[in-house]
Amino acid sequence: MGNREDLLAGARRCLMEKGYAATTARDVAGAAGTSLAAIGYHFRTTKALLNEALVEALAEWGDELQRALAEDAGPDATPEQRFEAAWERIIESFARLRPLWAVQFELIAQLDRTPELREAFAGATREARLGLAQVFHRLDPALDEPDALALGAFHQALIGGVAAQWLVDPPAAPSAPELTRALRVLAAEFRQG
Repeated sequence: MGNREDLLAGARRCLMEKGYAATTARDVAGAAGTSLAAIGYHFRTTKALLNEALVEALAEWGDELQRALAEDAGPDATPEQRFEAAWERIIESFARLRPLWAVQFELIAQLDRTPELREAFAGATREARLGLAQVFHRLDPALDEPDALALGAFHQALIGGVAAQWLVDPPAAPSAPELTRALRVLAAEFRQG
C-alpha cells in the first residue's frame, strides 16, 4: 500500500477506536505509519481524510449488509419469516460493527457543521432506501418508485431506531421476534380500520 491507502486504513482504525471528534492528525499518522505532512499532501486536511475514510467504511458496511440481507430465509419463507430472518442479521451487525454504528450517531450531531458529510449521507439515502425496499420486499421492478422509497424509508428509520436502542442498552433493545410481533400487531390494527 502507498501512503494514501495507509492513511485511509489508519483513519478507519482511529475512527473505530476513538470516534470522529477525538481523532487527531497525530493519531492517524501514527496508526498509518506515515508523517503528518502526508495527510496534507494527500488529503489537505485531517477532516477531509476522516470524511473519506468514513464514507469508505459506510459503503463497505452497506455492501456487507446488503449481502447479509440478500441471504434468503428459504424458498418457502413467508414475508414475516423473511422479515425476521433479515432482522436477525441486522441485529448481529450491531454487535459486530458497534464502533461503526457509534461513529454514525456521533456524526449525525455534526452534520450541520460538516456540509461535505451531510452531502455524502444524503446522497446515499435514496439508493439505500431503494435497496432496503428491494431486499425486504423482493419488489416487482415495475413497482411505483414513490412506494419503493416509502418502504425503504420505513426500514431505514427502523434500522436507525433499533441501532440507537442497541447502542444504549443492548439487552433491552428489541429482538427480531419482538419486531416481527410488533409488525404483526400493527398490521392487524390496520386491517381492522
